[in-house]
Amino acid sequence: MQPRFVIVPAVPIEKESFRMGSRYYAATVCGGFDIYDNQVKERLKPSYPSRTDAQVQCEQMNKHGDVG
Repeated sequence: MQPRFVIVPAVPIEKESFRMGSRYYAATVCGGFDIYDNQVKERLKPSYPSRTDAQVQCEQMNKHGDVG
């Protein structure tokens, strides 16, 4: 059975954009990691800067079976 809460990469954050010819490029940085609720089908906030931080919180949430 799939756990209720899982870790997913956060949406990358656009740092800067530049144009080369007729194309635009965006330089992005990793946004960290989010916890995804498989039951409600949504990402939970806050985002965590490291996978380890997110993993600790995710394990606690799965153990208790609730948000927060």
